[in-house]
Amino acid sequence: MTDVLRLIANGEVQLPDFQRGWVWDDYRIKALIASISNSYPVGAVMFLEYGGDTVRFKYRPFTSAKGTEKPEKLVLDGQQRLTSIFCALYSKKVVETITEKKADIKRYYYLDIKRCLDTDIDRIDAILSIPEDRIIRSDFGRKVELDISSQEKEFENHMFPLNIVYDPMACQNWQHEYQKYHNFDSNIVQTYSLFTVNVLRLIQSYKIPVITLDKAIPKEAVCQVFENVNTGGVALSVFELVTATFAADDFELRKDWDAIKEKLNNHLILRNVTATDFLTSMTLLTGYIRHKNGGQAVSCKKKDVLNLKLDDYKNNADKLTHGFIEAAKFLQEQRIFSERDLPYSTQLIPMATVFTLLSGKVHDGTVKNKIARWYWCGVFGEMYGGANETRYALDVTGLTAWILDGGTEPETISRAYFNPTRLLSLQTRLSAAYKGVMALLLKSGCYDFISGRAMDFTTFLDENTDIHHIFPRAYCENNNYKKEKWNSIVNKTPLFARTNRILGGKAPSEYLGRIAKENQVTVADLDRYIESHKINIGHLRSDDFDKFFISRAKELLDLISGAMGKTISNRDSDEIIAVFGDKL
Repeated sequence: MTDVLRLIANGEVQLPDFQRGWVWDDYRIKALIASISNSYPVGAVMFLEYGGDTVRFKYRPFTSAKGTEKPEKLVLDGQQRLTSIFCALYSKKVVETITEKKADIKRYYYLDIKRCLDTDIDRIDAILSIPEDRIIRSDFGRKVELDISSQEKEFENHMFPLNIVYDPMACQNWQHEYQKYHNFDSNIVQTYSLFTVNVLRLIQSYKIPVITLDKAIPKEAVCQVFENVNTGGVALSVFELVTATFAADDFELRKDWDAIKEKLNNHLILRNVTATDFLTSMTLLTGYIRHKNGGQAVSCKKKDVLNLKLDDYKNNADKLTHGFIEAAKFLQEQRIFSERDLPYSTQLIPMATVFTLLSGKVHDGTVKNKIARWYWCGVFGEMYGGANETRYALDVTGLTAWILDGGTEPETISRAYFNPTRLLSLQTRLSAAYKGVMALLLKSGCYDFISGRAMDFTTFLDENTDIHHIFPRAYCENNNYKKEKWNSIVNKTPLFARTNRILGGKAPSEYLGRIAKENQVTVADLDRYIESHKINIGHLRSDDFDKFFISRAKELLDLISGAMGKTISNRDSDEIIAVFGDKL
C-alpha cells in the first residue's frame, strides 16, 4: 500500500479524465479505514499502463496529489477507495468530504488509542472524524466535547493522527513526543507498544492486490473492463472515453456537444438525442465517406466509435448537426411532433447520417418518398427494437445506394412485414407501431371531433392531443366487449384533451348527439370530422362495435400498407377471421 500511495502522491499514478469525481462520504471513509486496520480485504484495484498508440487519454491527479507531465499508470478500478485512503492516511491536507446527507464537510481522521485496544468496541467506533479546527463541539457550538487542536492535546487525549501513519519519521517522532508528554509512564509505553503491534503495523503493512493492464490493450477493451468492474457505479459511456481521447489533443468534446445539444433542443423530436447517439451517427458518416473512397465497410460498433478521429469529427460536426435538424423536419412532416411520440429514437441515428450525406437532395419529392417508405418499414416492421449497430450500417449504405445509384431496396424495406393480428396487441404507446398508427392518422388529415380544427403541429401541442378510445372504456366494459379489442389501437384515435372529456363514458350515438347539440356542430360537419379518422360514421351512430371494429381495422391496415409501400398479406386468412370476426 505504501508504494501505491507514494506513486499517487508523485503523480506517477493518476486518473483518466473519464473517471467521475470522488464522492465517498465521511462514514464510508471511516469504514474503509476500519477494514484496513483490521487487515480485512477491500478488493483489488486495476491500473492501466499509460502510453502507446491506443491508451492516450487526458489524465488528472488524485485529490490532494500533485500532477506530473505524464503518468506511468492510470486507475481503471479503485478510484474511490484509493482516493479515500490517500486523503485520509497519506495527505497532510484536510479531507474535503460529505456527510451521508450530502452536506460538505472538512475532516481529519484520528485513532483513539485506548478504544482501538478495547476488544468490546468495534474498530469503526475507535476512528474519529474531526472538524478542520480539530475541535468537536455540541450544543450548537457552545460546548467543547474534544479539543485536539495542538499536538500536546493529541497526546493528552491519546489521539493518533492517521495522516502520518505511512510516514515512518513522523510516526517515530509522534511516538517519542507522546511518551515524553506522559513522562515515559510504563503503562503508556506498554499501551502504545500494543497499539503499534495490533493496529499501526497492520495498516502500514497492508497490501492491496493490483492488476495492471498492458498499454497495448484496445480502447474498446478498456471500456468493457471499466463497465465490468463498475457494475455498482455510474456506467461509463463511449462518449466519456472519446471525450478523454480528444482531450489529449486539447479539444473539449463535452463543451462542443453542449453547443450542439442546445441547437438540437430547439426541436422537440431531438431532445432525447444523446451524445453517444451523435457520435454513433458521426462514425457512420465518416465511415461511409472512407468506404466510398476505397476504405473498409461501414461499421459503427463500439470499437469503431472509440476509434473516431478528431479531424473527422471537427470536419463533419456542423454538417451532421444540420442532418439531425433536417431529419426532425422530415419527421414533423410525417406528423411526429415530439420525442414522446417518436416510434424509435434509435432510427434517428442512421436517418440523420443519410440526411447529411444526401444534403440538398433530401428536398426532392422522389427522394423524400423513398426515405419515408424506408422509415415506415422500420417502424411497422419493428426493425429497430434490439441491437441496431449492424442495421444502422446496412441502412446507411443501402438507403443511400438506393436513392443515389438506383440500387435495390435496403434490407429494412425488403424484410419488413406487418401481421394484421398485430393490431390487437397494440395496446399502449410503449410500442413503436402504436405511435406509428397515430402519426399516420394525423398525416391522413384527421380533424378534431368538435372544433373541426386540423391536427397540425401547433394545435397538436396547444390542445394536449393524445390517443383516446372511440367507443369509451366504461361503455365497452359495461357491454362486456373483449378488452383485447376495445383497448387496441383499432378503437383509438388522436383527440384533443377537451374533446375526450366531453365524450365521457357514453355510447357513441349519445356523445355524437351531445356534441352536435352543445357545440353547435352540424350533423354533416360532424360526420365529416369523424370520418377523417377512418371511422365509419354509420357504425358509430348505430353503436355497432363489431362492424365498426372490422371497418376500422381495414382502414388502418390500408394506411400501414400505403406507408410501407407493401401489400399486407393474410388479411383473409382463417386466423384473421377467427380473431377479428371477418376478413380484413
